[in-house]
Amino acid sequence: MQKKVIIGCLALAMTMGAASLTMAEEMPGPDADALWNYITKVSPYTKWSYWPDHMGMQDGRAPHGQRHKVFVNQQAMESATPPLKYGAIEVKENYSKAEELKVITVIYKVKGFNPKDGDWYWAKFSPTGKALKVGKPKGCIGCHSTRVANDYVLVHEFK
Repeated sequence: MQKKVIIGCLALAMTMGAASLTMAEEMPGPDADALWNYITKVSPYTKWSYWPDHMGMQDGRAPHGQRHKVFVNQQAMESATPPLKYGAIEVKENYSKAEELKVITVIYKVKGFNPKDGDWYWAKFSPTGKALKVGKPKGCIGCHSTRVANDYVLVHEFK
């Protein structure tokens, strides 16, 4: 009986390990094309959640659009307190006043990418997915670093 329990536990651990490995393998590295593919095809961001205190279309400000929607993946939603879990992604659709989509900005938590600035990988895309600015843009980091205690997240307050 004890042998069966041990074998069952080992099989479960191996299955769980493989599932974790598969999920980790699906996450892109700090690469604009891979990130765009991930957020539009592998795990379409428009099916993700909103921060509970920042839902749907909201008023925005420069340098982002006058209106915006912010989508967050499961890793971000499961981050109850800062810092966010590695793999957390926040996607902001930036709109004009007339609600025309202008650009899509992304912050993506990648372990070891940029420890000095919270390990965030930053990307700005055209609505068609052309990378306009990626990596460690000083302007993005400069503005968001005003919220280091909130792990660089501006539109959601962690409790």
